[in-house]
Amino acid sequence: MTTFYDLFNAILTADKEISRKAARDVRKLVYSSSNDSKYRDIVSMVENAPAEYAKIADDFRQENFVVAISVMYFLHNRDAEPDFLFPWLFELLWHKNGNIRHAAVRMIEHELGPLTYHIRFPIEIRHRDLSPEVADRVLLELFMVLNNMLSESWKPEYKKYKYISLLPSGTYKSVQMILAELEEDCGRYYVEQMEKFLKT
Repeated sequence: MTTFYDLFNAILTADKEISRKAARDVRKLVYSSSNDSKYRDIVSMVENAPAEYAKIADDFRQENFVVAISVMYFLHNRDAEPDFLFPWLFELLWHKNGNIRHAAVRMIEHELGPLTYHIRFPIEIRHRDLSPEVADRVLLELFMVLNNMLSESWKPEYKKYKYISLLPSGTYKSVQMILAELEEDCGRYYVEQMEKFLKT
């Protein structure tokens, strides 16, 4: 039986086509029948992803690696630390490869669910690892970093675009997509409060 280690070994060492196929086969393995060891492997690979990624020199291997991690990322067990990979994901948002940026957008958007739960369901009482205070802090830090990235990636020609979907592919568009999802999940009032904090 093929394991995650087999697939990631192929991603990191095989030729271009086999590496690409192995990256796509990760999704099949994630959704195949479950067992405890499979999930332990996933947790380990997700937690070590930034260090492994730093060793990859080939562009196509970087893309295949990030795409593979993005399909298993939601199974990480760091619910009390939803931002544990954010520094790496912010780095990926600057990448010239659109597939890598898109994978980073998906992974950050995945974390918005747990981070905004207390905002979307304020009266539902539920035992959670993540307190509203911690979630608020992480959301504010995320908002600050994304706004800094917007400033750094801004180009005057972006003024002519009315919709995010029409923006040229790049870091600016990727960050705008995350901020749009953030506002959708938090609501306009919550975002306005974060904007006020940034101005103080």
